Amino acid sequence: MSKIPRILVVDDDAEIRNLLDRYLSGQGFRVATASDRHDCTERIAETAPDLIVLDVMLPDGSGLDICRELTARRSPIPVILLTALKEDVDRIIGLELGADDYLGKPFNPRELTARIRAVLRRSAQIDTVDDETVIHHFANLCAEPRLRRVTRDNGEEIILTGAEFDLLRTFLERPGRLLSRDQLLDLTQGRDRDPMDRSIDVLMSRLRRKLGDSPDGPFFKTVRNGGYQLTVPVRSERT
Repeated sequence: MSKIPRILVVDDDAEIRNLLDRYLSGQGFRVATASDRHDCTERIAETAPDLIVLDVMLPDGSGLDICRELTARRSPIPVILLTALKEDVDRIIGLELGADDYLGKPFNPRELTARIRAVLRRSAQIDTVDDETVIHHFANLCAEPRLRRVTRDNGEEIILTGAEFDLLRTFLERPGRLLSRDQLLDLTQGRDRDPMDRSIDVLMSRLRRKLGDSPDGPFFKTVRNGGYQLTVPVRSERT
């Protein structure tokens, strides 16, 4: 990336804030910190961060509420949630609300840095303006990656979170291919799958619900011990 990425760290633990401020600054990022939800809102307005590292538990509310607000505003700022190891429900809800990734506490700063770089790489690829625009037509739907928009033939827009759109795009770029959970996690989030990681299953469930069925039946097929497969033909055109 040509500019130095700006990272906002939101955590009520001063030790964690100071640790990540020093470590991420040493890794070449510009770092701002916030200790609570109110402080986070002010820092977003002041610093326009490229990514937010967000603790779920805050003294004046929940990080999930911040995720909900960013999604409602259709903010493009990616979010990595920090959660306690036993807060599996919060992780799943976070993904549903639009978080791009999550990491359990306690965590290794090196792993968090790797997650940050992976999410920023995906965001940079999404934001890159090419000479050609690809539009994917499948069944009665149309997906426009540059605009990150999915619409039905009647013009109705289907609102997807960033993670949901990335998952759909992965299938559209590999039509008819059976993709395992490990492959999907690597392609969409740039990391290996933890045996307890349910993020792909959660996102698939939400994607299926939002897309509904095609005129000929379900868009996706689940293959036991194999993964998921997009079952409808895809026609991609460049304009």
